[in-house]
Amino acid sequence: MISREEAMKLVIDNMHSKNLIKHVLATEAVMKALAKRLGQDQEVWAMAGLLHDLDYEFTKDNFEEHGNKTVEMLESEDLPDDIKDAILAHCEKKERGKLIEKAIYAADPVTGFIVAAVLIRRGSKLSDIDVDFLLNRYKEKSFARGASRDQMATCTELDMTLKDFLSLSLNAMQEISEDLSL
Repeated sequence: MISREEAMKLVIDNMHSKNLIKHVLATEAVMKALAKRLGQDQEVWAMAGLLHDLDYEFTKDNFEEHGNKTVEMLESEDLPDDIKDAILAHCEKKERGKLIEKAIYAADPVTGFIVAAVLIRRGSKLSDIDVDFLLNRYKEKSFARGASRDQMATCTELDMTLKDFLSLSLNAMQEISEDLSL
């Protein structure tokens, strides 16, 4: 499998938006934490999170290609099929069957949701946010509309409650708060 350094080079070469890079770093952290909790390969799951939106800047105006283009871009890279399958599943190009596919589907929107929660509290950092605050924002349909509640709710497919999932995700992101500038 390619190294994290090689994967980061792919990210930096293909993503020019700092916020998009922060999103994939956050998704990487959440996926690694989920893998640890579920007894899965942390390196593989983290890599799926890091690379899942590699094509976003190329496909944002043609979303039908999102995911497919990433897998195409990674074709010559030494990566397990589980990573490619997770990438396709996160954007509904493949049915979610494997645990990694279910995890990334739930993890993708939760990172943006948590960032939005931090940003509405002026001067806040990830360390200032708690799960109760997130749960209250989750109930507000007008808050962070782009973060699909339906997708986040699929955390139950991982045998996790929403509260546990939000807690794990928040803790994972807090661990890399410097990288996220939050």
